[in-house]
Amino acid sequence: MLGAILVILSLIAGAAYVAQVGTGFTLLFVGAIVVLAYKRLPLIAFTVVFTLLLAGYTYIAPPAGVWKGFLWVLLAALWLFNLRPLRKVLITRPFMKAYMRLLPSMSQTEKEALEAGTVWWDGELFTGKPRFEKLLAAKAPQLTAEEQAFIDGPCEELCRMYDDWDVTHKRGDMPKHVWDYLKSKGFFAMIIPKKYGGLEFSAYAHSCVLVKLASRSGLLAATTAVPNSLGPAELLNHYGTEEQKNFYLPRLARGEEVPCFALTHPRAGSDAASLPDTGVVCRGMYQGREIVGLKLNFCKRYITLAPIATVVGLAFRLYDPDKLLGGDKIDYGITCALIPRATAGLQIGRRHFPLNVPFQNGPLSGKDVFVPLDTIIGGPKMAGQGWRMLVEQLSVGRCISLPSNATGGAKGGVFASGAYTRIRRQFNMPVGKFEGVEAVLARMVGNTYTMDAARSVTAGAIDGGEKPSVPSAMLKYHVTEMGRQVANDAMDVHGGKGIQLGPRNYLGRNYQVVPVAITVEGANILTRSLIIFGQGAIRCHPFVLKEMNSARAKNVDEFDRALFGHVGFTISNAVRSFVMALTHARFTHVPEVGDTRRYFQHIVRFSASFAFAVDVAMLTLGGYLKKKENLSARLGDVLSAMYLASMVLKHHENQGRPADDLPVVEWACRNQLYKAQEQLHDFLRNFPNRFLGWVMRALIFPGGRAYSAPSDRLGRTLADAVLAPSEVRDRVCRFVYRTLEPGNPLGLLQEALVMSQTAEPIEKRIRVDGVKTGKVTALDVPGQIAQAQAAGIISETEAAMLRDYDRKIMELISVDDFDTTELAAQAEPDEQVGGGDFRASGQVA
Repeated sequence: MLGAILVILSLIAGAAYVAQVGTGFTLLFVGAIVVLAYKRLPLIAFTVVFTLLLAGYTYIAPPAGVWKGFLWVLLAALWLFNLRPLRKVLITRPFMKAYMRLLPSMSQTEKEALEAGTVWWDGELFTGKPRFEKLLAAKAPQLTAEEQAFIDGPCEELCRMYDDWDVTHKRGDMPKHVWDYLKSKGFFAMIIPKKYGGLEFSAYAHSCVLVKLASRSGLLAATTAVPNSLGPAELLNHYGTEEQKNFYLPRLARGEEVPCFALTHPRAGSDAASLPDTGVVCRGMYQGREIVGLKLNFCKRYITLAPIATVVGLAFRLYDPDKLLGGDKIDYGITCALIPRATAGLQIGRRHFPLNVPFQNGPLSGKDVFVPLDTIIGGPKMAGQGWRMLVEQLSVGRCISLPSNATGGAKGGVFASGAYTRIRRQFNMPVGKFEGVEAVLARMVGNTYTMDAARSVTAGAIDGGEKPSVPSAMLKYHVTEMGRQVANDAMDVHGGKGIQLGPRNYLGRNYQVVPVAITVEGANILTRSLIIFGQGAIRCHPFVLKEMNSARAKNVDEFDRALFGHVGFTISNAVRSFVMALTHARFTHVPEVGDTRRYFQHIVRFSASFAFAVDVAMLTLGGYLKKKENLSARLGDVLSAMYLASMVLKHHENQGRPADDLPVVEWACRNQLYKAQEQLHDFLRNFPNRFLGWVMRALIFPGGRAYSAPSDRLGRTLADAVLAPSEVRDRVCRFVYRTLEPGNPLGLLQEALVMSQTAEPIEKRIRVDGVKTGKVTALDVPGQIAQAQAAGIISETEAAMLRDYDRKIMELISVDDFDTTELAAQAEPDEQVGGGDFRASGQVA
């Protein structure tokens, strides 16, 4: 503090010798104030320095009555703000009353959702001054030897035994030996502790397993993901009684029990807090004796694994009209229980058929189902705690299951598309070399790298003890949407090959299953427009939640501290946004990270602009902002773009900053930061208060929108990286199931890609020395090879190699055809479906 004052006093003394002392000192004064706000000095420090500056300014600078008078009034206000008892009476109390009128109502379920999980890097992005040292210090996620062995062993074998066409077209289900392998090898027990017989994998390992399986089949990955995501095992592990854990977890780990979790009601949909399913505490007969239990009535749909489940996790609203639980409440709220399949009254419906990808999913219902109180997860003491349990664990599950599945599918699409567009030729050149296809391949590579960075770094944060609730929503929306884009792009570059279903089609089913990820765990439209920013603005902002809680508690002292901290925070971000926009953030302090330093600086710049825009919007719109979903969605997009760019940079650091990856990192960061710029622009263009919109634009984009999207030249570099065997291709497509064997098209594509490096120079020699000279006249490739060999243009060995290469290419680019009768799905009678037949108990599997 003393040092800052001495520096400024020295500048004042020096300015006295400036020829044009008035203009020079005025600029110095304004510049010093900007520096103070930019550096975020505490209010008292800012006030003292401002006093010294103004005294010097008044003494040295020429008279300017109105301007100087305004500055002295401002100084008086600053000193008033420092006198807390006085400012609380004059400012804080009146403002708190007005604030309470602006404050949106908050239900208990909304409160629990806000309190779920932890604030991680998302909170830093709300500060306008993110500390990248904190992010870079986080430990890079790594697989243990045991986890790597599982991926190299059981995962490989599972992928090998899985036949997508047989499952999706012929059987409508996985065969029994696949189900048995999933259960016996612990695929359903990755999150169960070892002491109960589970694998107890890290979040990162859990994610990597799903990535590998998804590169083979979306159905296979989804089936594996559900028991390891939000469901009975996770809820039991965190909240179950010791008796419940000791009974169920070993059985789940061994695959003796197959779990499902039933949440969605046809009328409630994504609004889980409005479930009409009920459980009433009452007396009833159970196993021949009268007990206090629960009478359940419910109707559920879209429940994955329900058709084959042996134990059903159930969410319902609990009532205790006779107060048999011993409390004063009647409505306890959402509660979770575990119901055995054989329970009287529980009805498992027939299967849903989601977009021709037949994973086990279906409805279930129950009428007057009576169960003991100890079926409540955690026992009677956890009655009414179901919503908190769900949102706390959903914040983790959302970060893993859907993002990992989407990333695995995208990796498989990139791996296949790079090879296919290299070996598929038009006009005597690989189709991947056409600029239009190059642009699509670049987008696929850049998006997939971003997805992989987001899922791996965030999983690493979970392993570090974080429960990132807001990032879970960002990953759920943006990673699945990027997955959809990659799936569309893969279909585009494959053309007719991609749309003809059959055993040779390695894209079609994963393409069909993409909308499932877009829809489940809250539709993406809802996630983008309501959850990301709606939850993040309150949960992650340094002051908003403190203001809300202190205002509701009528704690003037706490509200005063939060309010004036918030005011200084907003002013500082306005100044920081303006300065960094003018300088393009070139002088912003960030860690020394080599070639990616500028992207760190740009994220800091957009963080300040975002934080400033958020504060203006919340101050002027208040609770109405909750209804302005398009504005909230755009702010959420800005937050997400900064988060994803940060994940890309951290991922690059985690991998040891490989120089070959720099073009991919640049494309990914530029893409996200350009999106942040454009979403801020659209936010300002549509802001209801046009004057404030203009003011914000002057401080956020004083020189206009200066950030550019990735260039075509950069895109060509990304495309080239996957059009040939390379370390970049291997890193982007890590964990893809690529083993060379007859049943794996991705392995066969890689083999052909490697062969193309040798074949293409020979093919060029045939064209130049043979076709163009007239020595080779055949129109078909086998004929050209024969004539070129006869003419001495190529050797016998080269001819043999080209014939083998051409045969493999024709096999890979071929598509299937069928007799009409073959297109009807036929159930295989020789094996039970779903790993078991439950029809003996009266339900339909």
